[in-house]
Amino acid sequence: MVAPLPICYLNGEYQLLADARISPLDRGFLFADSVYEVLPVFAGRPFRFAEHFDRLERSLREIRIPAPHVHSEWLALLQELTVRNGVQNYYAYVQVTRGVEYGRNHAFPVDVKPTVFAMCSPLPTLTPEIRERGLSAITVEDFRWARCDIKSTMLLGNVLMKQAASEHNASEAIIVSDGQVLEGSSTSVFVITNGTIVTAPNSHRILPGTTRDVVLELAQGHIPTQIRPISVDELVRAEEIWIAAATRDVLPITTLNGKPIGSGHPGKLWQRMIELFAEHRMQLADTPAYSGQP
Repeated sequence: MVAPLPICYLNGEYQLLADARISPLDRGFLFADSVYEVLPVFAGRPFRFAEHFDRLERSLREIRIPAPHVHSEWLALLQELTVRNGVQNYYAYVQVTRGVEYGRNHAFPVDVKPTVFAMCSPLPTLTPEIRERGLSAITVEDFRWARCDIKSTMLLGNVLMKQAASEHNASEAIIVSDGQVLEGSSTSVFVITNGTIVTAPNSHRILPGTTRDVVLELAQGHIPTQIRPISVDELVRAEEIWIAAATRDVLPITTLNGKPIGSGHPGKLWQRMIELFAEHRMQLADTPAYSGQP
């Protein structure tokens, strides 16, 4: 595991991550009463900034935490972290909790200030081995809470699923329920069938993926797409399986539950998609990350 970058943000202060401290009475610590967002930064430019922070605001609204910053303030925060850490390519983690109350009460406290935390970490790399061999995954039955569309820090179910994958020497756990494919433990899932990219529709059972949306947009005019339910049988028989996340773009799954998918190697459509991603980043390089209102 690569260590995070040294400078973080906590409640208005930039400081050493190793020195950052929160109260044990913070509701994020006691109840996972908090939400978070993760986004990559390329050449100092937050990727899909507005979409990520729109999603953060939606998560905050759903659990009724007042938004501590508007978009322009979030952008300034990220830009300052970029300068202070002296890096241009990384991913940012941002978390907002309901705040600290002197006590432990399940009902929302009044007149508390949200806790805001942000840190940076190096981006994972697409290694030659992944390009050549792809990744493995297992399927797991869903046992998470019913509001997976909220990007909550209450991730114990996801953690246990990822651990199950690790114990099977797999990189991801693909979550299924009632014979239908939902998403990965920390990714969106795509199935390639009959040359078409298929992904499940958004619902309360699935986190709306920002990178998922990028894949669907980039595919237009190049690869057919469908948004519809996917059966586990279709997953097993897929020509290709992809997983997508903000920090890793799109990765190929070539082995599922110990059995090969398609040829057992990354497919041609995946190769095309990562080319489209690279082209998209180059086109965005000189454009503003955010041009909306404060």
